[in-house]
Amino acid sequence: MTYGYIRVSTDKQTVENQRFEITQFCTREHLSIDGWIEETVSGTRSYRTRRLGQLLRRMKRGDLLVCSEISRLGRSVFMIMEILSFCMEHEVRVWTVKDGYRLGNDIQSKVLAFAFALSAEIERNLISQRTREALARRKAEGVHIGRAKGSHNSWQAHPLYRHDAYIRRALAKGLSQREIARRLHCNRNTLRAYIPKYILSSEN
Repeated sequence: MTYGYIRVSTDKQTVENQRFEITQFCTREHLSIDGWIEETVSGTRSYRTRRLGQLLRRMKRGDLLVCSEISRLGRSVFMIMEILSFCMEHEVRVWTVKDGYRLGNDIQSKVLAFAFALSAEIERNLISQRTREALARRKAEGVHIGRAKGSHNSWQAHPLYRHDAYIRRALAKGLSQREIARRLHCNRNTLRAYIPKYILSSEN
């Protein structure tokens, strides 16, 4: 199966240019599009919560995803690398029209993936270094670093507090913690820590 993926950040941006580029490209490559995925969403939003994530989860080995350029997948090296790694792991191909990338299971794809991984590692190190420097500067200026005193014990301050009622209902229905975390788009470890501390303890 071959899918065309189109993403725009605002309603004012047109999807027609991307559709035209992908269609022309597939015609030259003697490919036919089996399905189109269009969405108007910022590339900074996690791909897992976008239609792109839904598409990738149902694509099968050997399927092809075509987009106009690699930046349509995401706005950061981290996210793009994560998407490409997911595709390589599931043997899903990714081709881009403008960039000319052809991610598959060949040596060129592995070299490309290595280049992205290296870029991501460098970016992580730079961010970490900037964060340490900023924290050191703020500490030197006398600015308090960390949570406010006592905030770590505040139930209301927990990011899952607003979903407390839903979590209780879901647990009562027998849903697994994995499924609840997936539906809430949260880290399973965060949910795992929240349940015994705030839900089970309140029921005792």
